[in-house]
Amino acid sequence: MTSAEQAFSARSWLFAPGDSERKMAKATAGSADIVLLDLEDAVTDAGKPEARKLVSAFLGTQDEAGRGRLWVRVNPLDGPHTLADLAAVIPDRPGGIMLPKVRGRHDVELLDHYLSALEVSRGIEQGSTRVIALVTETAEAMFTTGGYRGAPRLIAMTWGPEDLADAVGASENRNPDGSYGFTYELARSLCLLGAASAGVAAVETIQADFRDLEGLRARAEKVRRDGYRGMLAIHPDQVEVINAAFTPSETEVAAAREIVELFAANPGVGAIGHRGSMVDRPHLARAQALLASRARS
Repeated sequence: MTSAEQAFSARSWLFAPGDSERKMAKATAGSADIVLLDLEDAVTDAGKPEARKLVSAFLGTQDEAGRGRLWVRVNPLDGPHTLADLAAVIPDRPGGIMLPKVRGRHDVELLDHYLSALEVSRGIEQGSTRVIALVTETAEAMFTTGGYRGAPRLIAMTWGPEDLADAVGASENRNPDGSYGFTYELARSLCLLGAASAGVAAVETIQADFRDLEGLRARAEKVRRDGYRGMLAIHPDQVEVINAAFTPSETEVAAAREIVELFAANPGVGAIGHRGSMVDRPHLARAQALLASRARS
């Protein structure tokens, strides 16, 4: 368990279009751990100025505690909108920023400079605005996922298969059975490994078919077993499924407690028999991490 994960944990990250006050309010009224007010893909170029005003006004209606779970996805740094997005929303103190199409650590560092200037100018504690980075949306970014250790403000990393498919000129990113193709499963793995290297949370990408809640449950449970700590959502109906999938079950908790208690009763041992097999210190570390995650849920 890293210090970053101890300090921050979120299971569900629900997008809400920044050009719809109704949808932002509906998302905020629900049980998502984080609501992502979207100024990027959900808003046309022509609509971005008005969406910035709406997001700023919406943040302004929330108390300090409420704003902590309201984050903003701004536009990517290689386009013309990022600074205008940040200047519009940072004075209203969102909990954090999602930066899309991150090419590498240097993008997070540049965002940190922008945020620091805006925070200081508005009397906001410098460094208080946290960041989640979308780290696999360009071909270049696939080669930099392991370089984020110590990146300023970064508390989570996530990945995106759709923009990556566009970047490499693919006509499709899924296999005939609906699973992701090799390149996109590689992106998922590189995000997980990069987040582990950086000591931050890995967050799974969206499931576009918001009606398939059983498929969502199976996928969320699978990626949690793999090491992911949360998942993006595009519809309020997905939130409860994601929250449940990323909350350890009573059976898992009981099994983890058994392992922790077994090692506590046998101090100094490196490995010990348990239920017909050997468990060692990595099993203990995973059991302790699971119990800690349950306590935060």
